[in-house]
Amino acid sequence: MNHSSGSDRIELMQTFIRIVESGSLSAAAAQLGTTQPTVSRRLQILEQRLGLKLILRTTHALKLTDDGERCYAQARQLLATWHALEDELTGASDDPIGTLRVRAPHAFGQDQLIDPLVDYLHRFPRLNIEWMLNDRTPDFIAENVDCAIQVGAPSDPSVVAVLLAEVPRFVVAAPRLLDQFPPIERVEQLGDLPWLALTSFYRNEVALQKIDDGQPLNLPIMPRLSSDSLYAVRKAALAGMGAAIVSSWAVQEDLAEGKLIQLMPAWQAPPLPVWLTYPWASYYPARLQHFFAMIKEVMPQLTGTRPASQPAHSDRAE
Repeated sequence: MNHSSGSDRIELMQTFIRIVESGSLSAAAAQLGTTQPTVSRRLQILEQRLGLKLILRTTHALKLTDDGERCYAQARQLLATWHALEDELTGASDDPIGTLRVRAPHAFGQDQLIDPLVDYLHRFPRLNIEWMLNDRTPDFIAENVDCAIQVGAPSDPSVVAVLLAEVPRFVVAAPRLLDQFPPIERVEQLGDLPWLALTSFYRNEVALQKIDDGQPLNLPIMPRLSSDSLYAVRKAALAGMGAAIVSSWAVQEDLAEGKLIQLMPAWQAPPLPVWLTYPWASYYPARLQHFFAMIKEVMPQLTGTRPASQPAHSDRAE
């Protein structure tokens, strides 16, 4: 091996894979924590060693050559085998090492999931986690994300999706708002209240179900305030701005203290499913396998969640 290049073969393969999957040299450099010239140099070294042109670079895009396509497929398999060997020889299967990149929903990720995450990191001192909070579904490959926790049904049929738990949702309002209206005795009266919309899940209509028999009801609403933030909707509800549908965990203390009141408890919005999603691979490193096991165990036990009423595993991408 040419040691003067300063790059070993595994590093060259990893860099090549990152270039392909991120779509650009600059994105690959950012994900690898290095510079664009370094990434460009590694690609040149790899092409020189193989005696092949792997990537055609134009002004606006990268395009794999036929040799590049074959190299990419083989490199991914090679690295999976290498990581499996590394884990086995270093004992990492018992003591996960490295960095795990996880995407989680904003509110849920900064509230409910921090305690189990801290416990997990205490158990494995050689592991680091990048905990990225974003309600958007990630592009796992391009963004170099290992796995995601998603609230609501996954939209990408190509990923592995495991149903972890579900989150009940309540209709709530502040007493100061309810004092301005006749007592709510029929579910249809909810439509007479001013409303707050959590735009991730509802905007101009709310869908409710009767708890005992599943009878559906759709009510049109005219939101005074619309937001994609659960915390913003909760604070506006506490201020008496309108009624809202919110995840039960976010308002449990408010309900217990009487700051919010659950309206028509016999009617609730359908619970939100919580999914673990990740791209399919032939090998998952120990840090991912242990995280999968941990999140499957703790998620149904969190305050404000419950075991999912659907089958515990999707049948897609398996």
